[in-house]
Amino acid sequence: MDSYDVVVIGGGPAGYVAAIRAAQLGLKTACVDAFERGGKGSLGGTCLNVGCIPSKAMLDSSERFEMINHEAAEHGIQVDGARVDLGKMLGRKEAVVDKLTGGVAYLFRKNKVTSFHGLGRLVRSEGDGWVVDAAGTEVRARNVIVATGSSPRELPLAPFGGHIVENSGALAFTEIPARLGVIGAGVIGVELGSVWRRLGARVTVLEALPGFLMAADEAVSKEALKQFQKQGLDFHFGVKIGAVEQSDAGVTVTYEENGGAVTAEFDKLIVSIGRVPHTAGLGAEAVGLELDERGFVRVDGHYRTNLPGVYAVGDVIGGAMLAHKAEEEGVAVAESIAGGAGHVNYDVIPWVIYTSPEIAWAGLTERQAKDKGLNVKTGQFPFSANGRALGHGDPRGFVKVVADADTDRILGVHMIGPNVSELIGETVTLMEFGGSAEDLARTVHAHPTLSEVVKEAALAADKRSLHM
Repeated sequence: MDSYDVVVIGGGPAGYVAAIRAAQLGLKTACVDAFERGGKGSLGGTCLNVGCIPSKAMLDSSERFEMINHEAAEHGIQVDGARVDLGKMLGRKEAVVDKLTGGVAYLFRKNKVTSFHGLGRLVRSEGDGWVVDAAGTEVRARNVIVATGSSPRELPLAPFGGHIVENSGALAFTEIPARLGVIGAGVIGVELGSVWRRLGARVTVLEALPGFLMAADEAVSKEALKQFQKQGLDFHFGVKIGAVEQSDAGVTVTYEENGGAVTAEFDKLIVSIGRVPHTAGLGAEAVGLELDERGFVRVDGHYRTNLPGVYAVGDVIGGAMLAHKAEEEGVAVAESIAGGAGHVNYDVIPWVIYTSPEIAWAGLTERQAKDKGLNVKTGQFPFSANGRALGHGDPRGFVKVVADADTDRILGVHMIGPNVSELIGETVTLMEFGGSAEDLARTVHAHPTLSEVVKEAALAADKRSLHM
C-alpha cells in the first residue's frame, strides 16, 4: 500500500491548490478526483469545468455580440447581418476549459502530485494516519484534506432533467431559447440569464426574496437592478413557486406574486437557488466525520475536523462559495500541515458578479458598518465623470468607499461599472494592510484609467473629489 504525507479528496480550486502547495512544501501528495467531462476525468472541479470559467467565456462572447449589434455604430463601425454561430461559441468555451483543466494536470506532473481519477473515500484510521480508498486503490495518508466541493441545490418542485437545468446545463443549450425562465436572482442566475438575454432570449427571473442582491451595498443593488431591467431582464421578487410542470414543449411555472396566481411558460428553466455540500460517497458516517445540521463538514479555525489528521476546506465547509476563497483555504491548510501558520482573512474577500456592468465589493456595506455601531463616512464617484470610461463608451455605475469617520480606515469598497472585477484588487490589498481612505486618495493612479474613479471615491469620502 502506497503511503503519502497528504491525500486530498477533491480536485476543484480548494483541492488542487492544496495539493500543489503541499507538494511545493516537500510533502508527498496525492489527489483523488471523480469529476468527468466528455466521458473522461477532468481536474478543476465545478469551477473550471462547468462553472466560473465556461460561464465567463460565454459572458464574454455574448457581450461581444451585443456590442457589435448595438454599440459598434456609436464608434462609427457599421455592421450588418451579425448572427450567432452557437456551435462555434460553445466550442470556444470548451477549448478554454480544456486548456485550463489540462493546465492543472500539467501542474500536478510538474509538482509530482500523484493523481487518481475516481471517488475518494475515508476507509479507516490506521496507526498515525488514515487509509483512503483512492478510486479503488487503498493508500495510506498521514493527513487527509477533504475538498469535495458543492452541488446545485435542487428545487423539489422542479428536479433537474429535460428542460429544467442547473448551471452546467445552462451553459450547454444547443439552441437559444426564445423564452427562458430563471428561478433565483443570485450571482449564477443573473450571470446566466444575462448570457442568453444578449443572445436573443426573453428572460424572466423569479426570486423568493423581497429585493435584489440584498447582500450588496444598497446603492449598488439599486443601480444594478436599474441597469439589468433597462437591458430587458424581467425580474419578479417576493414570489412563491406553486407548481412546475414539464412537457415536450417546455416548462410551465405557476407562482404567487402580490397575492395573485401567475402562470408563465418557458422553453427552458434554469434553477439557481444555491448550492449544497457534496459529501456523498465520502464515508463520513462510517468513520465518524462530523457534519453540521446542513451537511457541511465541521471544522475549527485551522480547518481541522473532529478526526485527527483530517482537514476540510472549500465549499464543503460552508461560508462564501467562491473559488478564490476555496483556493486560499487550500493554501492555508497545506501550510499548516507543513508546520506553518496558514491563515485566511475573511473580512476582505472580494465578491464579483460578471454581468454588464460588472459588480464587485469587499468588506462591510454602509448598512453593516452602521449596524456595528461604527461612525461611518462614505465617498462615491461615477464612471460618467471618467475620461477612460467615456472613451470606452461605458460610463455606467460608480465606486463607493465606506470608511470609519474616526480613524479613516477603509471598511468596505463597493463598485458597479466597467472592469470593476479588476479594480477591486487594489482596494483589497489596501484593506489587507489596514489602509485608510487617505492612503488610497494619495496613491498616484495613471491617467486616463478607470482606476482613477477609485481614487476619486476615496477623495470624496473627505468631500474633496477633484473632478466632480
